[in-house]
Formats: sequence, C-alpha cells, structure tokens
Amino acid sequence: MAFVETEILPRYAGFDKAHGLPHVTRVINKSVKLAKSIGADVNMAYAIAAYHDLGLEGPRAIHHITGGKILSADARLKKWFSPEKITVMKEAVEDHRASASHAPRSVYGKIVAEADRELEPETVFRRTIQFGLARYPEKDKEGQWLRFNEHLDNKYSGHGYIRLWIPGSENESNLKAIRELLVQPVRLRQMFDRIYEEEINS
Repeated sequence: MAFVETEILPRYAGFDKAHGLPHVTRVINKSVKLAKSIGADVNMAYAIAAYHDLGLEGPRAIHHITGGKILSADARLKKWFSPEKITVMKEAVEDHRASASHAPRSVYGKIVAEADRELEPETVFRRTIQFGLARYPEKDKEGQWLRFNEHLDNKYSGHGYIRLWIPGSENESNLKAIRELLVQPVRLRQMFDRIYEEEINS
C-alpha cells in the first residue's frame, strides 16, 4: 500500500476529472470489497485496481492494453507477486474495459471490471458531462447534451455495450435505475442542466 500510494496513485493526478485520483480510489475500495466477498486475493485485487487506468498516459482507445504492459513491466511488483500472478494481473487490467467484447479471463478481471463500473446514476451522468467538457470543449451546451444522450444510449441502455460480470452486485440495481431515467427525457434533461451548470461553474 505504501508503494502504491507514493509511486502509483500520484500518476492519476494528470488525468481528466472522470479518471483522476477520486476515481482510482473508488475502484480500489470496491475491488478490495468484492475480493473479500468472493474469497479472492485482496493484494492482487488492490494492485490491479491501482494500475487499471495507468494506460491513459497513452492513447485512450488502447489504454487497457497499455495498462497491462505497464503493470507487467514494473519489476517492483516482483517483490510481492510471482510471475504467474503478475500475468493474471496484467490480463485483468487488459480485460477491464466496459466495451470489451469478451468476458474477463479470470475472477480478477471480473472484479476490476465490476469495480470500474461507477453506476450510481448521478456519478455516471456527472462523469459523462466532465468527459464531454474535457474532450470536446468546442461544443456548446446543446452539443454537449446531444453527446451526453448518445453516449448514455450507446453504453447504458437496454441495447448498450456495458456488461456486468458479478451477479447480484450493487451495479445491477444502479444500471436498472439508469435505464429507467433514460426513458424519461424530461427528467434526464433536468439532471443534465443541473450538473452541467455545476461543472462549468466549478
């Protein structure tokens, strides 16, 4: 933990608001909790979560692959983990992406993928807006609203690409709540307007 907190977590400070230190801290906490609940190795789950988004130091589209390479190339981890465990951890980082077409190869991939899903509706909507403002600053409010809707539909709707891997998790009920909001455009617009104003004024 001392190593991760001093050497790994500070690297998240340079990422956008949706992938910064608060995000990785939440993923770590949820990963540890899930690992304990299903009897997996807590140390492995902790390290995987800490490294999972480091690939954002490179192109976002391949950040999961880059992150796996960063983890497996970090010789300092050999102090705590066998080569076999490091391979499993590398694969877990590679498998964490929400848009992955295949199920994670191990329980550790499922843990970090599940922990990475911040599906509390308010958090999902705020991160979507934060990402839009950071990546598409040229878009006006209506442009951001259209991007917001398109992203939510592509990812979280009934035909969206998000997949959950651990049955009965808190994520299931949160995803259901998001889907209920997606079919209430007036309420969704009210939430967008409120969060958008908070973000541009913060």
